[in-house]
Amino acid sequence: MGCSHLPGPPRSDRASLPSPTPDAVAPALAGAGGAPAYDDLFARMRSGFALPAVDNAAVAREIAWYRGNPAYLERTFGRGRRYLHHIVEELEERGLPNELALLPAVESAYDPFALSRCYASGLWQFLPGTGRRYGLAQDWWTDGRRDVRDATRAALDHLEALHADFGGDWLLALAAYNAGAPRVRRAIERSQRRGQPTDFFALELPRETRRYVPRLLGLARVVAEPGAFGVALPEIPNEPYFARVDVAHQIDLGRVADLAAIPRAELRALNPEFLRWATAPSGPHELLVPAPDKARFEQVLAELPPSERLRLVHHRVARGDTLSGIARRHGIALEALRSVNRIEGSRIRAGQDLLIPLPYEPTQSVARRDEV
Repeated sequence: MGCSHLPGPPRSDRASLPSPTPDAVAPALAGAGGAPAYDDLFARMRSGFALPAVDNAAVAREIAWYRGNPAYLERTFGRGRRYLHHIVEELEERGLPNELALLPAVESAYDPFALSRCYASGLWQFLPGTGRRYGLAQDWWTDGRRDVRDATRAALDHLEALHADFGGDWLLALAAYNAGAPRVRRAIERSQRRGQPTDFFALELPRETRRYVPRLLGLARVVAEPGAFGVALPEIPNEPYFARVDVAHQIDLGRVADLAAIPRAELRALNPEFLRWATAPSGPHELLVPAPDKARFEQVLAELPPSERLRLVHHRVARGDTLSGIARRHGIALEALRSVNRIEGSRIRAGQDLLIPLPYEPTQSVARRDEV
């Protein structure tokens, strides 16, 4: 899938883990129809933990690292609070282990702009080819691997498929998510030929993968019993962080963020798939906004004249102009120019009018990681 970004744990070999405590899961409040209702999202997550608890030196090393780096956990979950409620709801809808909501912490530290050395991108670190295989569009306007909802859907589809491929073994499925299913299968076959065990911890796998699965297991153990490890987790309310808004047409994100008094970095963090600070001309025409701001955002949108949704520069084609040359002159992709003007191929004629889409305020196409 991708390359994990979590800094490595110390080299100490700490295999001793605390025994589970009886209050590891906070009691639930009574919800409608007797269903459990949690005020805290971590408590809700714990109620759906289902991966095996492993007492292993590799897992212990990861726990020791988390214990020694509370600032890392604070930063990571500070970003993750935007996305975790949605991920947990998707997991529960599918009946999957809630520990998988922590996988983006290992993959990207909940940074939707994360880009690995092997070009894996987004919260779930999809490689380009894998992303396309799971329906994540990648073009001049958008990168679906960074889309909060679409990438989550794709990642869970992929994890479910791997879980089925490896006979219901979640640890092998997670190893395959990191290293690729063929590599894990070859490791299993080698162990079988030698008459050796074929569980995750017995396989000969790449060093990164041997650390990847324990990282998730260690983080899950810390989240399950933070008190036992002396870790203070931030409070994350068990409520939706964002809401969807239909914007109907292409729009400049910076313009509408300013008018709705939503910090640009916040709108950017919820809509990281847009590479040009504008939605794509062909849609989908929708944005995610902080849930409390939805009504104000919709009001601002309703009052915004169509002419102010996006800045379009007019260009009249002169003799000798080429479509590719016009695109280079304005710093946009040729496909984007074709898309906006509904041109197939590259044929244009002198005197033809073209529209050049530009944001109100030029920005880099890829935001820095410290923006969120």
